[in-house]
Amino acid sequence: MKTDVDVLVIGGGTAGFGAALAAARQGQRTMLIEASQKIGGVMSFCPGMPWGAAYPCDVSIGGIMEELAERLFAMDPPAAEKRPCALENFGAEIQYDHDIATTTMFEMLEEAGVDLRLGATATGPEMEGNRIESVEFFDRHGAQTVAAGMVIDCSGDGDTSAKAGVPYELGDTSGNMMGVTLTFMMVGADLDRIFAEPDPYFTAQAGIGIAEGRLHEDLGKLYLMRGFHPDTVFCNSVVIRGVDGTNPADVTRATQEGRRRCMQMAEFLRSDIPGFEQAKMMYLGPTVGVRETRKLEGQYRVTGADLAAGTKFPDGIVACDNPIDDVMRADESMTHDAIVGAGDYYTIPFRSMVPREIENLMFAGRIISADPEAFASVRGMPQCIAMGQACGTAAALALIAGTTVQDMPHSRLVSALQGQGLRGLDGMALQRK
Repeated sequence: MKTDVDVLVIGGGTAGFGAALAAARQGQRTMLIEASQKIGGVMSFCPGMPWGAAYPCDVSIGGIMEELAERLFAMDPPAAEKRPCALENFGAEIQYDHDIATTTMFEMLEEAGVDLRLGATATGPEMEGNRIESVEFFDRHGAQTVAAGMVIDCSGDGDTSAKAGVPYELGDTSGNMMGVTLTFMMVGADLDRIFAEPDPYFTAQAGIGIAEGRLHEDLGKLYLMRGFHPDTVFCNSVVIRGVDGTNPADVTRATQEGRRRCMQMAEFLRSDIPGFEQAKMMYLGPTVGVRETRKLEGQYRVTGADLAAGTKFPDGIVACDNPIDDVMRADESMTHDAIVGAGDYYTIPFRSMVPREIENLMFAGRIISADPEAFASVRGMPQCIAMGQACGTAAALALIAGTTVQDMPHSRLVSALQGQGLRGLDGMALQRK
């Protein structure tokens, strides 16, 4: 069966959510295909993962991210709250009720008229010169074909873009990718006793567990965060190294290994960390969360030097001050080093989401064109939503003007995004509304 749409978005993570919503709100017939049975990406794989980097310089980035958060804040009782992150060099984050948040995202897509297809896996594009003519995907009924005026790849791995001929790199310059993580929640915990510990990483206790063989050697720091609900703790500690996130066999192996380490860690928390005695493990992620695979080649490759200089690009589409959050590439090292000075931020350029040659393709999320240092900062979920919002808006502008994405004026896009409430763009101050 063949379907015709204006905009096809591949991948229903945070970037795909932003892209599909923005395109549909601009009057474009929009289809969003997602391989799993749930939207949200990392939100689905790691229930409880907070939205970090939503408040550069303690100001909301605005746009769809702010709209989603405010819907949750306004519920009775509230389904989300802004709070400081307990980890070093991170600013404020948003913690939320996972199920209410994803349901709200579904509702926003419905309100905009997005044609959402779950359980649909894109298999490859059909090219006509430098354009994607159509994309084939499979669902339980077999092969389907969708012809689209614009295609936005938000798949996380960039499979469609790579098959369309966009060059890419895997991991860093040595091919090392960040470790993947399996998360879980501890429910029934005494948060006052747990977080009375002055070391937010519980390194002394973890060291004892490792020395006694009760914890894996990569668990030298325990990343424990207060959950949204009063007796919950989100555990973002179990990292598995040496995994190629584009290889299903690797991901399967890592998920099973992660389950063993999560069970081990939950037992350790109950026995060694005061406040966990009566807690139990729940919401074990269905699969590991993958941080890094392909980084596609765009018109511009954003660099760590760009970020350190606090560069506000003329085509910048979202503000960010996230630290260099690099997680276990070649060894057990993990960094949260600040990238910009206090009170400063950078913007992510739209050109890092546009290929050099394919005329009707964009890519958003963790597959944008960035060097390893920059990538470790730009990959936050709020920024991914805004990247998607920029690509969805750009798709509509290009289709209406009858131009390629490469020739679409950046000033028009930035102006449109400012009109949608995104802050800190085009030399304008990042300030509260």
